[in-house]
Amino acid sequence: MSEPAIGIIGGSGLYELPGLTDVRWTRVRTPFGRPSDDYCVGRFAGRRVVFLPRHGRGHRATPTELNFRANIWGLKALGAQWVLSISAVGSMKEAIRPLDLVIPDQFFDQTRRRVSSFFGDGIVAHVGMAEPVCGALADLLEKGARQTGATVHRGGTYICIEGPQFSTKAESRIYRTWGVDVIGMTNMPEAKLAREAELCYATLALATDYDVWHETHETVSVEAVIQNLLKNVATAKEVLKRVIPTVALPRACECPSLLKSAVITHPRAFPPAARKRLDLLIGHYFPPRKKARRG
Repeated sequence: MSEPAIGIIGGSGLYELPGLTDVRWTRVRTPFGRPSDDYCVGRFAGRRVVFLPRHGRGHRATPTELNFRANIWGLKALGAQWVLSISAVGSMKEAIRPLDLVIPDQFFDQTRRRVSSFFGDGIVAHVGMAEPVCGALADLLEKGARQTGATVHRGGTYICIEGPQFSTKAESRIYRTWGVDVIGMTNMPEAKLAREAELCYATLALATDYDVWHETHETVSVEAVIQNLLKNVATAKEVLKRVIPTVALPRACECPSLLKSAVITHPRAFPPAARKRLDLLIGHYFPPRKKARRG
């Protein structure tokens, strides 16, 4: 097995990770199609890092077009055990100002057209999502974020909408009544799939605007979002420089064993093709059955 790696998914504006050494771009084939781009594999502060630009270099894919299953599968296949997800978001709370950083601990999935599980086709699994974020990884992310001097909000709910359009005012106001803290378009089903892949997952959400609900701020515009996005991306890079060296083995959280009791289908009922496709996820729990020898 390859050396354990720290996976980083770069959101809008973060298409490369400076400071990596021994860099090579690696293409990964998955049972679920092609990921957003090749993976940038390198080293930082003695740690192995696997970086994926979520939308592809040059920002080629809309949130709905992203192949979330392939993206997470590729990280897992390359040895990632931790995933730091960098995401641009709109603020749904007065206290979360543009350029603030948020480390959410909950997600609300408002998407409608995305495949949200590796399982199916004869193998059923139900992974718990009560606590979708790895608390230990979020602790490290919070510490690194505060060291940059940025305003950091720990906890809160990230509502994920389909996009690629921004919200209407009616939608934005309704979402606020639900008590959500930030709004984005990419962390679902990403977080669900990371759980199924038994990866430690945490999000660094970069607030770019107040969505469209705020009465005294201009309605969200692409120009304003991009301007704040570039400032936030610079901060995110500084956060990652501080967090990466602090991630250490062994993992003491529940994340490495999330599938232990989640697979409901009896192994004898596994369709061979589905069993083979999911070997990366379930192979250590359900080793392939040896064929009986003829004699």
